[in-house]
Amino acid sequence: MTVEYDGLEFERLGHASVRIDTGDRIIYVDPWGDVLEGEPGDGDVVFVTHDDFDHYDPTAIEAVTGDDPTIAAYEAIDTGDLTFDVIGLPHEGETTVAGIDVETMPAYNDPEGDHVDEDGEPFHAEGEVIGLLLDLEGASVFFPSDTDFHPHHESITADVFVPPIGGHFTMDRHEAGDFARSVGAELVLPEHYDTFDPIETDAEAFADELEDDGIRVELF
Repeated sequence: MTVEYDGLEFERLGHASVRIDTGDRIIYVDPWGDVLEGEPGDGDVVFVTHDDFDHYDPTAIEAVTGDDPTIAAYEAIDTGDLTFDVIGLPHEGETTVAGIDVETMPAYNDPEGDHVDEDGEPFHAEGEVIGLLLDLEGASVFFPSDTDFHPHHESITADVFVPPIGGHFTMDRHEAGDFARSVGAELVLPEHYDTFDPIETDAEAFADELEDDGIRVELF
């Protein structure tokens, strides 16, 4: 299913893998081979937020990229197994990737919160993941990635918001709903749910709750 917003076309390939067609270029965020169909080979730009297997997949990056692609990955990822040159994205800051203005920010689970493993360690510790705020043809698109909703997120606004909602490893649908209201997005496209048993959730309830507040949600 493709969702349109202001000349952009969004497709959730599965899990947290998203394809965006701006009209001028094809962008992939966190492509993962388990949810790809074939080898699209049409990607101009690929962004990678962290090195979990379901977000950083060198084989999937090879499969989605076309001729002369630009790969931008969080600088903490060891990308030595890629055959491409890679632009390192900072933990927090602003940069430009293939003409796209990008703001990165910390993404992590609160060590005192609910999203910790059996040893009490956060599934995503601070410094391991980044969120992405992309300026695409004048529209701001925010991928918070695998994170909880933190105070530093409260200053972010975006036209399109692509949050994880599955819980367990990330924020759940209730926290994501609060996050969506804070961002003030015109369109919310949830991801990172129903792939594994621990992240099964009621996406329809998430959509209904936000639509009651006048926020457009598409389960793409």
